[in-house]
Amino acid sequence: MTTTGVRPRSDALADRLPGAWGIGLERGVLELRQFFRQRDQVVFTFAFPVVFLFLFASIFRDDVRGAGINASQLYVPAMMAAGIMSTSFQSLGISIAIERDEKVLRRLRGTPMPPASYFLGKIWLVLVSGLLETAILLLVGTTFYDIDLPSSAGRWFAFAWIFVLGLTACALLGIAVSSLPKTGKSASSVVVLPFLVLQFISGVYIAIDTIPDWMLNIGALFPLKWMCQGLRGVFLPESAQVLEQAGDWEFGRIALVLTAWCVGGLLLCLLTFRWKNRREG
Repeated sequence: MTTTGVRPRSDALADRLPGAWGIGLERGVLELRQFFRQRDQVVFTFAFPVVFLFLFASIFRDDVRGAGINASQLYVPAMMAAGIMSTSFQSLGISIAIERDEKVLRRLRGTPMPPASYFLGKIWLVLVSGLLETAILLLVGTTFYDIDLPSSAGRWFAFAWIFVLGLTACALLGIAVSSLPKTGKSASSVVVLPFLVLQFISGVYIAIDTIPDWMLNIGALFPLKWMCQGLRGVFLPESAQVLEQAGDWEFGRIALVLTAWCVGGLLLCLLTFRWKNRREG
């Protein structure tokens, strides 16, 4: 029994405890600190797509007939899309599998921290790293490869929703695929191989108009192809859309597919995510 007007001590204590969002923000800060402390990982993460952009854009520099662009300009938005997927799908798929294998997830699950806070911390990590990766590639593209920044608010808005939906879909897929590796040591092999294949059939390394239709149709089942196409629509002139499979940027279809993958990725996470390894039961 409590005195009138005086709140129970347990209620007052609950009010002082941070909620899932607050703890998620703190987890995000911790994830970022751990990431940036590993300098070799930071250099590799941000340099990898830049190096590949330089290689492919230097090898393929001829003008693309009828498109009003040169071949090197095609690689800038494609590498931006691949960079977004790398910092979300690949990063989470490998890191979560390692944390599960090292029993970090099991220990976190045994604390009072809401499970949502763990995932919010990961989302903050991929959001910041994805933004940095995109900014670096955009700087390289505008400085060395004649990529023009969007001149209208509509194009900037398209860039924003493609980035957000693409990052979200790929992050959710990364969380879901992290349950496939049996051990942390096998995570890289399990995650990197499908990502590498997707890059080839989604128009990252090979010009979209030279990829066989059956490969493009397979690539169209996944987010990366649509992210590449959307970013080409943002940063390349209208004349370049003749290279697309449908001869159009298809922004409406891109939004529909990426949104569907956000929903589907969330369902996959709910169905497949585990806090323990399979051998732990």
